[in-house]
Amino acid sequence: MNTNDHSIDINMTDFAMAFEELTRIIIRLPSIEKLSFTTLSVLHTLSRKSPMRLTELTATEQITQSAITQLVTRLERDGLVERRPDPGDGRVVLVHITEEGAKIIDSRRSERIAHLSNMFEKLTPEEQTAIAGAIPALMRLSEIGNNNV
Repeated sequence: MNTNDHSIDINMTDFAMAFEELTRIIIRLPSIEKLSFTTLSVLHTLSRKSPMRLTELTATEQITQSAITQLVTRLERDGLVERRPDPGDGRVVLVHITEEGAKIIDSRRSERIAHLSNMFEKLTPEEQTAIAGAIPALMRLSEIGNNNV
């Protein structure tokens, strides 16, 4: 390795597989709220980026315009989101998460935190330290990924 090269040799396959498996575990955690993955994904996206145009949600969630329109209509009927005109362009509708929608996301996050805490306790102190030290880099990796979506 070149001494000016600061890259670290990492097995990206193992890295991706670890994240895929953890994501699978987290997504499938039992919950009081029985909502579809797509519904939860839309609510989660809106909890971070509300308000959004329907076209933005279509691109972010990678589903059709028709599907996102139907989903937002259902979520609006259930009181989890609301549509409001864009103050800058009256032809555009913005989707906002409601307090009730935000409560669902907060509740699921609390459930995940409790589950992950139980898993974390089973790690060795060295493993716990390694994960704690990686959190800033993982947060930065998330930022980079979100900027590319």
